[in-house]
Amino acid sequence: MTSKKHQTDPAVGAEDRARLLAGTHHDPHSVLGAHPVPGGVAYRALRPGARSVTVASGPLRTELRDDGDGFFSGLLPPGAVPETSRLRVAYGDTVHETADAYRFLPTLGELDLHLIGEGRHEELWRALGAHVLVHQGVRGTRFAVWAPNARGVRVTGSFCCWDGTGTPMRSLGSSGVWELFVPGVGEGELYKFEITRPDGSHTQRADPLARRTEAPPATSSIVHVSHHVWQDEQWMAHRGDIPVHEAPFSVYEVHLPSWRPGATYRELADQLTSYVTEMGFTHVELMPVAEHPFGGSWGYQVTGFYAPTARLGTPDDFKYLVDRLHQAGIGVLMDWVPAHFPRDDWALAEFDGRPLYEHPDPLRAAHPDWGTLEFDLGRREVRNFLVANAVYWCEEFHVDGLRVDAVASMLYLDYSREPGGWRPNERGGRENLDAVAFLQEMNATVYRRCPGVVTVAEESTAWDGVTRPTHVQGPSGFGGLGFGLKWNMGWMHDSLQYMAHDPVHRAYHHGELTFSMVYAYSENYVLPISHDEVVHGKGSLVSKMPGDWWRRRADLRAYLAFMWAHPGKQLLFMGQEFAQGAEWSETAGPDWWLLDPAYPAAPDHRGVRDLVRDLNACYRATPALWQRDTDPSGFEWITGDSASDNVLAFLRRDADGSPLLAVCHFSPVVRPDYLVGVPEDVPAWTETLNTDAERYGGSGVTNPAPLKPEPHGTHGRPAAVRLTLPPLATVWLRPA
Repeated sequence: MTSKKHQTDPAVGAEDRARLLAGTHHDPHSVLGAHPVPGGVAYRALRPGARSVTVASGPLRTELRDDGDGFFSGLLPPGAVPETSRLRVAYGDTVHETADAYRFLPTLGELDLHLIGEGRHEELWRALGAHVLVHQGVRGTRFAVWAPNARGVRVTGSFCCWDGTGTPMRSLGSSGVWELFVPGVGEGELYKFEITRPDGSHTQRADPLARRTEAPPATSSIVHVSHHVWQDEQWMAHRGDIPVHEAPFSVYEVHLPSWRPGATYRELADQLTSYVTEMGFTHVELMPVAEHPFGGSWGYQVTGFYAPTARLGTPDDFKYLVDRLHQAGIGVLMDWVPAHFPRDDWALAEFDGRPLYEHPDPLRAAHPDWGTLEFDLGRREVRNFLVANAVYWCEEFHVDGLRVDAVASMLYLDYSREPGGWRPNERGGRENLDAVAFLQEMNATVYRRCPGVVTVAEESTAWDGVTRPTHVQGPSGFGGLGFGLKWNMGWMHDSLQYMAHDPVHRAYHHGELTFSMVYAYSENYVLPISHDEVVHGKGSLVSKMPGDWWRRRADLRAYLAFMWAHPGKQLLFMGQEFAQGAEWSETAGPDWWLLDPAYPAAPDHRGVRDLVRDLNACYRATPALWQRDTDPSGFEWITGDSASDNVLAFLRRDADGSPLLAVCHFSPVVRPDYLVGVPEDVPAWTETLNTDAERYGGSGVTNPAPLKPEPHGTHGRPAAVRLTLPPLATVWLRPA
């Protein structure tokens, strides 16, 4: 027979006590706080290190009994604990008064949990993570984390002296989500989740959905509240008015931490916005800004997928940068890395003691090239984590586009794997069906929710339908991946290979420049001269060119104008716009000193920079160069086979048929009286850009007067203009 004393003893039972101390209790709210019992209300608190705990309920003050190990308990009269009751906790000589975390109902509703369970919570960041809110009339922070394999989860941080014993979280049913509302915790507090693994061991983890983090090498998450007031309403309202494929799209790729080393987001808001505006680029593309522990990864090994890197400031500081760029009429793309994540033991790897974000199959989990782990894209919660992350950057930070990194590594099961190191899919093929479904879902969701946003694939193979709509099936049997644009890696490799040849040998490699037009309309392309091409021994863009310094600069200028005239959008990595000779270093950034007037060769570098600025200005003012980028009727060869002269010429046309004539000459000789076939309906042509102009550092061989077509044609055209072709130069001509 149970004794009367035991029936009325409010202390925590032995089993619950052991589980709470071990961090393995899935429902601490059923034990701690106030609970009706025969004869009154049992009140139990777990406050490690406290000298005393008193329950303040209206005028009633009840000091709880110290039961040891941080447990306190007491029996209060029936009805003695109203909603407004508080705990007065004495630590040494100080008394801390707060509401009790264990008297609150869950802050997540059934709909949130249902959507999380289905992998369809498109605003996942609003449900999980840390959120300051008022709950049942009390202000505090709701913590929530997905950890389905955990035996228990506690939140710990600066608000509890990093002892999470007194803040165990509750498991919300079968969702795998753990939740706790902690009264009094607010903006700026550091925190982590202390997870008890299936084997009983403990690990402290940064919040996968933290919206702010400490600056590396520190790894804590930070409770964040945004106070930024956006001022880019006009940009956001009109950014989708013209489809990106029919609009000018000239991109300056930037590594923010090294563009101006030491500059913050807010300083960059002035400096970068001013520079990009002066240079005339329509967009910037930011190498990954999500938090990453190792700066040498350039941001491509992400640990904080929802947090802009704290190296340069707060999330609101990053919003300020985007806002300022938008107000200047500049779009913002950012690199996004859903393919893999690093193995740091405080981040996502085996987050709750077992493979969770990574694939459980070791052959599918380990990325063979980068020492990282690949996401388990077949798991709906993981897919949800990433799809919601794409939406998050577009909606919360007003980002205008996502360049998705390493798409090829996601699409193929055998990517960089030797025979025996991978398993075929259920169809017996090498395609990663989970990745295909994920990319289709991500693109469809972003385009549905975020008008005017473009997604761009860094995809280096001939995968069919990268920029085809997801509902349109191709010959491979797959629907399109649904991207808006794709990097044209073939054009980049072939054209740079051509330029690397000495001009005397270029005649034998002419096809390396012209082959891109065979497939130019198979996808919607971006022509990328990116950071990857100017590091790791590849040399900067100007150093890839052969010959002496004069020839290298001339080749570079001619190549850039060829690139700007070629069908497709343009992307140029920082430093290449002024012919930096050294490879890029993430620790030093661009060699801005090359532009210093005190440097003797500064005019050479300023000339290239001035050309890029003029290319952008002329490009933006000439719809023929961008309006029909994805329409074959917007391009006509004049000559693609003048290999012996190292010449190619072509027309670009806008929607009304108005042309621009581009003539590229990759030989170091002057060719006077060179006939180029032209349409007979243009009475005269005028030179609008010449990369050999003296102001760009060229020799000044130009065609200053309007050029009237001659009646004897060439290149299969009924008429021709007689040009003087400058050495190693590209010339643009428009109807006079």
